[in-house]
Amino acid sequence: MNPGIIAAAVVAHLPTLGLAKNTPEFQLTLVEGERALGRALRELKPDLFVVNSAHWICTFGWYATCQSVHEGMCVANEAPDLIPGIPYRRKGDSEFASALVGEWQELGLPCGRNDTPHYTWDYGSLVPLLHLDPDAEVPVVQMPTVILSDHAECMTAGRAVHTTAKRLGRRVVFLASSAFSHDLVRGRHLRPTPEREALDRRFIDQLKKGALADAIAWFPEYSRAAVAEMNGRPLAAMLGALQGFAADGAKLAGEQFGGYAQSSGSGNANIAVWRR
Repeated sequence: MNPGIIAAAVVAHLPTLGLAKNTPEFQLTLVEGERALGRALRELKPDLFVVNSAHWICTFGWYATCQSVHEGMCVANEAPDLIPGIPYRRKGDSEFASALVGEWQELGLPCGRNDTPHYTWDYGSLVPLLHLDPDAEVPVVQMPTVILSDHAECMTAGRAVHTTAKRLGRRVVFLASSAFSHDLVRGRHLRPTPEREALDRRFIDQLKKGALADAIAWFPEYSRAAVAEMNGRPLAAMLGALQGFAADGAKLAGEQFGGYAQSSGSGNANIAVWRR
C-alpha cells in the first residue's frame, strides 16, 4: 500500500461518450472499456484521481483545482448538442492540490491555484469519470494542458504528482484524458490514416509492455508524426508520472481495456499502466 502514483492511464473523452443516446456502435467498445478499467482502478483503492485533460487549456501556467467539492453543470462548448448539460458533484482534495502547486513552484514551473467557486469542468475531465467512477467515490484533482509547455515540462509536472503523493501519503491514479492520433476531419466514422493508426498501435504496445524508456525516447517522433492531441502534452505528463513511479523501483506492465476506436480521424483507446 505504498503511497505515490499507483497507476496511470490514457482514457477516451469523446463527447459522444457522455450520453448513451449519442454513442455510435463503433465507439461502444470505449465505454465498455472505461467501465472495466474503472472497476480495475477502484480495486487498487486509490485515494485520488489526478486528471490531466486535453480540454482544460491554459496558455501560460499550471493550475490545480483546489476546491474541496466540485459541483456544477458540464456543457461541451464545442458540441453543445452532444453535451448540453451534465450535472456533476465530486469530492476534491484541497490539501493535495495545494501541495502540488507548491511542488510545481519549487520546480520553477509557472503555476497557481484554481480555487474559484465559479469554475466548471470541461467535458474532457468529466466524460471518462462518468464510466470510470459512476458513483463519484474517488476524489478528483484536475490539472490543465499548458500551451506554452514542451514535453519536458509536461513530464516534470507529471513527476511532481508522484512526489506530492508520496509526501502526503496518497495513493494516486493519474489519468491522461486524451486521444492518441488527432488529425481531425469531418465525419465521425472516419479513422486515422493507416500510417497514423500504425503509430498509435506501436505506442500503445510500448505502454502495454511497460517499456517506459522506449516510449519516452520515441515520444517526440511519435507525437509529431501521429499528430497527437494537444501535441501529446497530456500523454507526456502521464509518462512523467510513470517515470516517478518507476524510479522508485516499480516494474511496469500495461493493459488495454476495450478496443481502439475512431472519431473524426482521431484514434482512441483506454490503456492502463501499473506495477507488474
